[in-house]
Amino acid sequence: MTTGTLANGNHSDHTPEPVDDPKRVLIMLDVQVAMLAPPPKGVPSASTVGPNIAAILAHARASVPAPRIVHVRNCGDAGEADERGAPGWALVHAPLPGEFVVDKRKNNAFAGTDLAALVPPTAEIVMVGMQSDFCLRATCSAALARGNEVLLVRGAHATYDRVEVLDHGTITPASVVEEEIEGELEEAGVLLLEMKDLPGLFTDS
Repeated sequence: MTTGTLANGNHSDHTPEPVDDPKRVLIMLDVQVAMLAPPPKGVPSASTVGPNIAAILAHARASVPAPRIVHVRNCGDAGEADERGAPGWALVHAPLPGEFVVDKRKNNAFAGTDLAALVPPTAEIVMVGMQSDFCLRATCSAALARGNEVLLVRGAHATYDRVEVLDHGTITPASVVEEEIEGELEEAGVLLLEMKDLPGLFTDS
């Protein structure tokens, strides 16, 4: 069962019913302590992607009207860094009142959760977080399939180096993997933006 969490700390057996129908939603995907810890525990680009995500969140919170902000938190298996209750499971950015937390166990954040209840199919989604080639790719793809417009900011998502098992264990750097995913998602219909586009990210202008 998915537990919806309000930013005031109250819990319910499901995600609280939204009180509005926003045109825009910022999804903070797995922005957790384990992912943004110093490498090698965290992603290689933690020192840059962390501040970029923080800047996007701060801009969203300051926008009028603000987008709906949903913090998606991965719940890893026992012994993993993001196991529920472990230090690495914690969100890097504490949700403010009116923001939502959705816990997930699958790559696609819409699967087995109440995220769909918080994200209208007509909403424009700004997606940031980890990991580019797993949860972010799966969640962006699911959002596109629902009919959402999806925006992805370069430098505000990240993953780990990839071990090529079928190529004698060679390593593909995380930066290359991230670029591959950007190309794949752009071809599928995701709009790619740069950090310089941040001033107009949550406005109609």
